Amino acid sequence: MDLSTTYLGMNLRTPLVPSASPLSEDIDNIKRMEDAGASAVVLHSLFEEQLRTEREELFRHLMRGTHAFSEALTFFPEPASFQVGPEEYLNHIRKAKQAVRIPVMASLNGCSVGGWIDFAKKIEQAGADALELNIYFIPTEMEMSGREVEDIYLEILKAVKAVVKIPVAMKLSPFFSNMARMAKRLDDAGANGLVLFNRFYQPDVEVESLEVRSTVLLSTPQALRLPLTWIGILYGKIDADLAATSGIYTALDVVKMLMVGAKVTMLCSALFRYGIPRIRLIENGLRQWMEEHEYKSVEQMQGSISQMKCDNPSAYERAQYIRVLQAHKPENRKNKTSDKLK
Repeated sequence: MDLSTTYLGMNLRTPLVPSASPLSEDIDNIKRMEDAGASAVVLHSLFEEQLRTEREELFRHLMRGTHAFSEALTFFPEPASFQVGPEEYLNHIRKAKQAVRIPVMASLNGCSVGGWIDFAKKIEQAGADALELNIYFIPTEMEMSGREVEDIYLEILKAVKAVVKIPVAMKLSPFFSNMARMAKRLDDAGANGLVLFNRFYQPDVEVESLEVRSTVLLSTPQALRLPLTWIGILYGKIDADLAATSGIYTALDVVKMLMVGAKVTMLCSALFRYGIPRIRLIENGLRQWMEEHEYKSVEQMQGSISQMKCDNPSAYERAQYIRVLQAHKPENRKNKTSDKLK
């Protein structure tokens, strides 16, 4: 039975890939992921703010005392000229590459176009097999149009693609006025893959202390519906590979994502809840399901019930939405209950 797949030009043993999370900050955890069956790993994210802070700190220390001599003011270059960044992250990439045989993908998390993007080149030089751009952007300016928001994503992608040769995937949120159009624009701009979807960690309110607090909520199995919908719609319509993330807990979740068109299925919350060995459990379940349903390969099922291939393409659109609501009218639900009692 062939569980292999391709993603960002890489041949992977299975479609099971741990996504970016604090779990990958530990080299031993990355080894355990490989031992448990992970076919690749996405490292934890390096944030734009980390790079900016380090650059500003370096400039501040270099400029200390220079105002005592007027001629010294022109000796040092401006902050934007420095190509610096957290060496720990680069060392982590090198150590991970030495520790495991599976592909290691780095992750940059940012929200603007700027000098931090140049760090992508250092990530490539450190040995990363691919780069995931995790763009976390919440537009709050009322004058900013939807088109301007989209352009920020495109500008970041183009800037990174201009400095690296390794594949680049874009991890996106679903909050675009036309997700299909945005996917097409990113595809045309050179994105090698789209990771659907990023999860915004929204704040909560502590009513006793009158504070706004940020808390991390792990995804639930129900969260897979959104990426499942959009991967099914986009499959076959863009060239970029599609990666599914959010709500993937079981082998059946993986099967669903593959059938709508995902190249890989990324695991995060499941590993936090049940541990890294969950990867092996899901792989075994996938093999068993494929055997029972007479599938010889992952490739055979990929995209088999995407919108362009399923018997009921309207299931992805408004027509099915109306039918679902009609089916849940109170009188319909009452009739079904009565039938069951009979």
